[in-house]
Amino acid sequence: MLSKNTETFLCCDADLEKAETVLFGAPFDSTTSYRPGTRFGSSAIRRESFGIESYSPYQDMDLEDVKVMDSGDLELCFGDTNLALEQIRARTEEILKAGKRPFLLGGEHLVTLGAFRAVFDAYPDVEIIHFDAHADLRDEYLGAKLSHACVLRRCHELVGDGRIHQFGIRSGEREEFRWARSHVNQHKFDFEGLAERLDTLKGKPVYFTLDLDVLDPGVFPGTGTPEPGGVSFRELLEAAVLVCRKADIVGCDVNELSPHYDPSGSSTAAACKIVREMLLALDNKR
Repeated sequence: MLSKNTETFLCCDADLEKAETVLFGAPFDSTTSYRPGTRFGSSAIRRESFGIESYSPYQDMDLEDVKVMDSGDLELCFGDTNLALEQIRARTEEILKAGKRPFLLGGEHLVTLGAFRAVFDAYPDVEIIHFDAHADLRDEYLGAKLSHACVLRRCHELVGDGRIHQFGIRSGEREEFRWARSHVNQHKFDFEGLAERLDTLKGKPVYFTLDLDVLDPGVFPGTGTPEPGGVSFRELLEAAVLVCRKADIVGCDVNELSPHYDPSGSSTAAACKIVREMLLALDNKR
């Protein structure tokens, strides 16, 4: 039975019956390929959210007026990736069966697969919008099929060709980009074409996965795999709000914050503001 966490994201303390969106954290980074630490991301976002305002001048909305439940972090098994993914899937399924929208806070990007498996079971015609610096389309990484470098390839095995829409991609091995040309809709470097793509998705269920390293590391150094040449905070904010307002979001996640790589706290603050704006934009559709 889902219940509110003792410590919640800013203003996200609604009861399950009243909430439309349910937050939960997946503190997992066992397949991280470079610098670990994303297991601390979800708790940092929750804790540091009280350093920002509940009011958004970008949307003229306030989280105090939005009904969101924060169900807390899962206690995941770090030694068994399959078990951790199953635990994430089970929590997502529980939220969906309650008639609510799951909003996952990562964690490394592989956690998306656990949540998406449950969403796909509930919405077999679901499409994916993916913001990231990395394509995450490798078939395997160092022999492992389950890796944050492979997460969108595993999702593709569920949805098939033409239903993954990537934006901001600027890193990956050559074979990933070659494979992408035939199997996914990939937009490199920025969000050009996003509004037009959203128009084609009207009436379709959409899962939105946002890897925060789509941001330039000059703005967001607190991540395990920083990639120069990313988007600005304002560009990401406007794109994420657009997705949450225009698409029929049936599930979403924000991932890949490693807070200890940015002692200033600015990366965590950026993550908090993106989560706030997404929650407000999701509510604003009503």
